[in-house]
Amino acid sequence: MQSKGALFLLAVCALTAYYIYSPIPENIEQSWKLMITDCFFRSLSHLADFTELMGLADYMDVMMIITFLENVVPVSDERVKVAEERFDGVEVVVYEPSQDRGTGEMRRAVIYLHGGGWCLGSAKMGPYDHLSRQTVTELNAVVVAVEYRLAPPYHFPVAFEDVYRVVKYFLRPDVLDRYKVDPERVAVSGDSAGGNLAAAVTQQMQLEPNQIVKLKVQALIYPVMQALDLNTPSYQQNRHMPILPRTLMVRFWSEYITSDKSFLTAMLANNHNSAESIALLKFANWSVFLPEPYRRAYSYSGLSISTNKTSVSLVDPRASPLLVPDSVLRQLPKTYVVTCEYDVLRDDGMMYVTRLRLAGVDVTHEHYREGFHGLVMFTLWPTEFEIANRITDGYLLWLKENL
Repeated sequence: MQSKGALFLLAVCALTAYYIYSPIPENIEQSWKLMITDCFFRSLSHLADFTELMGLADYMDVMMIITFLENVVPVSDERVKVAEERFDGVEVVVYEPSQDRGTGEMRRAVIYLHGGGWCLGSAKMGPYDHLSRQTVTELNAVVVAVEYRLAPPYHFPVAFEDVYRVVKYFLRPDVLDRYKVDPERVAVSGDSAGGNLAAAVTQQMQLEPNQIVKLKVQALIYPVMQALDLNTPSYQQNRHMPILPRTLMVRFWSEYITSDKSFLTAMLANNHNSAESIALLKFANWSVFLPEPYRRAYSYSGLSISTNKTSVSLVDPRASPLLVPDSVLRQLPKTYVVTCEYDVLRDDGMMYVTRLRLAGVDVTHEHYREGFHGLVMFTLWPTEFEIANRITDGYLLWLKENL
């Protein structure tokens, strides 16, 4: 009996190890921690698939468990004053220094947009709350963290419109004065889907003819920039990477754009483009805009045309900021872009960097060769990664020097 029990235990341990294990590139630090973290994400995704298949709950409703587990109650402390407000009807969390430094100097401001594929996440999650507090204390800045509405049920362009309203409201001279913010030192930042929204709203704000106060800089951390080609080299290389595999990123896009489940099938096959979107591929052609080392091992074959009418949303620059012409890019402010090697979105960010530089925009590009997607979320115990702290430190240093 003891031998049978030992064999059963051994089998359970072997199956557990098999499930936890996933291939991790050798240069990724703390690989064991990434495997365990990803095991939780994969388990939750499998549960979400099952509950949706059984008709018990929507996939994203189950995935929102991640957000609920990470949420904290934003409270003031001796260094940071925190208040939950509404800017033009949109919920925001405002972080500002608890005490005036007595120098009479006006403050910087950062409007921050959280990630989560437009479907998950919250400004109140522990890592985002932590980053907002860091930004306040290190930059003597006001941080406006936006709680834009999520898909589903709120599909594009709702999230963008929420962000746009917040930025327009905050840039009003009377609002800036209320928070003692220098109107010439306002930034928009975001990670992942938040980086997408930050890029899109920066473009829109710079085009506003009657906008008195302009954004000084934008900071985009592994941003989503386009959905025309979901088979770029980084989508191919990192299709099974932890945290954000290709299937999940494609699902985020599908949920953001439409409630039509057939569109997800088309996107997974990279067969979701209309003639209109194919015509804009010149702005997102990785065979042109990716640095040569990143396209060397891949063959570019172009894209096929689909008649799916839903794809018209994908050509809207508010959803795909990479698709704007150079005339728009030339008007953009100084920009900071972070990309990670082991991330399906790597090439989106790299192509945007290339196009911005060709348009004459001042761009700082930080590429983390040992990085993977979602690292801004991994700065606190028990899922703290050293590289995550390096990324946030680099981001804050750039803001300190350029904002």
